[in-house]
Amino acid sequence: MATGDIDTYHENGQWKNRPEGNDRATSRHDTKAEAEAAGRDLAVERGTEHVIKKQDGTIGEKNTYPRSRDPREIPG
Repeated sequence: MATGDIDTYHENGQWKNRPEGNDRATSRHDTKAEAEAAGRDLAVERGTEHVIKKQDGTIGEKNTYPRSRDPREIPG
């Protein structure tokens, strides 16, 4: 992850968001959807990448904000 990227992950029965470099989560949620929304808001606010992990810890999705910073030139 680049500096400050937001990581959405599952730990101890909760979905959490943590900016890269932080030891602790900045937010905790009961559902993945809630955590994704909060993580997306953080990434948009900071202009970073949002890395969404599956429950098993593998990367499920990555989104770059703003979209103009995305190194891949494909729609979606």
